Amino acid sequence: MFDWSDSWSVVWSFFWIFAFIAYLFALFAVISDLFRDHELNGWWKALWIVLLVFLPFFTVLAYLIARGSGMERRANRESQQAQAAVENYIRGVARQASPAEEIATAKSLVDSGTISQQEFEAIKARALA
Repeated sequence: MFDWSDSWSVVWSFFWIFAFIAYLFALFAVISDLFRDHELNGWWKALWIVLLVFLPFFTVLAYLIARGSGMERRANRESQQAQAAVENYIRGVARQASPAEEIATAKSLVDSGTISQQEFEAIKARALA
Protein backbone atom coordinates (compact mmCIF):
# COMPACT_ATOMS: atom_id res chain seq x y z
CA MET A 1 0.00 0.00 0.00
CA PHE A 2 2.62 2.53 1.06
CA ASP A 3 6.34 2.37 0.45
CA TRP A 4 7.65 3.07 3.97
CA SER A 5 11.32 2.50 3.06
CA ASP A 6 11.91 6.07 1.88
CA SER A 7 11.53 8.84 4.47
CA TRP A 8 10.07 11.29 1.94
CA SER A 9 7.37 8.81 1.01
CA VAL A 10 6.48 8.63 4.70
CA VAL A 11 6.21 12.43 4.89
CA TRP A 12 4.21 12.48 1.67
CA SER A 13 1.89 9.76 2.97
CA PHE A 14 1.27 11.68 6.21
CA PHE A 15 0.53 14.79 4.17
CA TRP A 16 -2.11 12.98 2.09
CA ILE A 17 -3.61 11.33 5.14
CA PHE A 18 -3.86 14.74 6.84
CA ALA A 19 -5.36 16.28 3.69
CA PHE A 20 -7.97 13.51 3.49
CA ILE A 21 -8.94 13.90 7.14
CA ALA A 22 -9.16 17.70 6.75
CA TYR A 23 -11.38 17.17 3.70
CA LEU A 24 -13.65 14.85 5.69
CA PHE A 25 -14.00 17.48 8.43
CA ALA A 26 -14.90 20.11 5.83
CA LEU A 27 -17.36 17.73 4.14
CA PHE A 28 -19.19 16.97 7.38
CA ALA A 29 -19.20 20.68 8.29
CA VAL A 30 -20.84 21.48 4.96
CA ILE A 31 -23.41 18.69 5.28
CA SER A 32 -24.31 19.67 8.85
CA ASP A 33 -24.56 23.33 7.83
CA LEU A 34 -26.87 22.43 4.97
CA PHE A 35 -29.29 20.76 7.35
CA ARG A 36 -28.89 23.48 9.98
CA ASP A 37 -29.83 26.27 7.55
CA HIS A 38 -33.60 26.74 7.73
CA GLU A 39 -33.57 29.65 5.28
CA LEU A 40 -32.24 27.57 2.36
CA ASN A 41 -34.88 25.98 0.14
CA GLY A 42 -35.07 22.18 0.07
CA TRP A 43 -34.31 22.07 -3.66
CA TRP A 44 -31.09 24.01 -3.11
CA LYS A 45 -30.14 21.61 -0.33
CA ALA A 46 -30.79 18.67 -2.65
CA LEU A 47 -28.68 20.29 -5.38
CA TRP A 48 -25.77 20.83 -2.98
CA ILE A 49 -25.99 17.20 -1.83
CA VAL A 50 -26.05 15.91 -5.42
CA LEU A 51 -23.03 18.06 -6.27
CA LEU A 52 -21.28 16.78 -3.14
CA VAL A 53 -21.78 13.24 -4.39
CA PHE A 54 -20.54 13.83 -7.95
CA LEU A 55 -17.94 16.62 -7.49
CA PRO A 56 -17.06 16.40 -3.80
CA PHE A 57 -13.82 18.39 -3.53
CA PHE A 58 -14.90 21.29 -5.77
CA THR A 59 -18.36 21.45 -4.23
CA VAL A 60 -16.95 21.67 -0.69
CA LEU A 61 -14.59 24.41 -1.83
CA ALA A 62 -17.39 26.31 -3.60
CA TYR A 63 -19.70 25.97 -0.58
CA LEU A 64 -17.06 27.27 1.81
CA ILE A 65 -16.39 30.26 -0.47
CA ALA A 66 -20.05 31.04 -1.26
CA ARG A 67 -21.66 30.36 2.13
CA GLY A 68 -18.78 30.46 4.61
CA SER A 69 -19.93 33.62 6.38
CA GLY A 70 -23.42 32.16 6.79
CA MET A 71 -21.88 29.02 8.26
CA GLU A 72 -20.13 31.14 10.86
CA ARG A 73 -23.32 33.01 11.79
CA ARG A 74 -25.33 29.81 12.13
CA ALA A 75 -22.60 28.15 14.19
CA ASN A 76 -22.36 31.20 16.48
CA ARG A 77 -26.14 31.34 16.92
CA GLU A 78 -26.29 27.63 17.76
CA SER A 79 -23.39 28.01 20.19
CA GLN A 80 -25.11 30.93 21.93
CA GLN A 81 -28.35 28.95 22.21
CA ALA A 82 -26.51 26.00 23.70
CA GLN A 83 -24.70 28.29 26.15
CA ALA A 84 -27.99 29.90 27.19
CA ALA A 85 -29.57 26.47 27.72
CA VAL A 86 -26.64 25.38 29.90
CA GLU A 87 -26.80 28.60 31.94
CA ASN A 88 -30.57 28.21 32.45
CA TYR A 89 -30.08 24.63 33.57
CA ILE A 90 -27.33 25.62 36.01
CA ARG A 91 -29.47 28.43 37.43
CA GLY A 92 -32.39 26.03 37.86
CA VAL A 93 -30.25 23.45 39.63
CA ALA A 94 -28.42 26.02 41.74
CA ARG A 95 -31.61 27.64 42.99
CA GLN A 96 -32.84 25.11 45.46
CA ALA A 97 -35.08 25.88 48.35
CA SER A 98 -33.43 26.58 51.67
CA PRO A 99 -34.14 24.14 54.53
CA ALA A 100 -36.47 26.68 56.11
CA GLU A 101 -38.47 27.00 52.87
CA GLU A 102 -38.72 23.21 52.49
CA ILE A 103 -39.93 22.80 56.07
CA ALA A 104 -42.45 25.64 55.65
CA THR A 105 -43.78 24.08 52.46
CA ALA A 106 -44.01 20.66 54.12
CA LYS A 107 -45.78 22.22 57.15
CA SER A 108 -48.38 23.79 54.87
CA LEU A 109 -48.89 20.40 53.21
CA VAL A 110 -49.40 18.76 56.61
CA ASP A 111 -51.86 21.49 57.61
CA SER A 112 -53.85 20.99 54.42
CA GLY A 113 -53.83 17.20 54.91
CA THR A 114 -51.90 16.43 51.73
CA ILE A 115 -49.12 14.59 53.56
CA SER A 116 -49.01 12.79 56.86
CA GLN A 117 -47.08 13.79 59.98
CA GLN A 118 -44.56 10.98 59.34
CA GLU A 119 -43.89 12.30 55.83
CA PHE A 120 -43.45 15.79 57.26
CA GLU A 121 -40.88 14.47 59.76
CA ALA A 122 -39.00 12.70 56.94
CA ILE A 123 -38.93 15.87 54.83
CA LYS A 124 -37.81 17.89 57.85
CA ALA A 125 -35.02 15.43 58.63
CA ARG A 126 -33.84 15.44 55.00
CA ALA A 127 -33.91 19.27 54.87
CA LEU A 128 -31.93 19.62 58.08
CA ALA A 129 -29.36 16.98 57.10
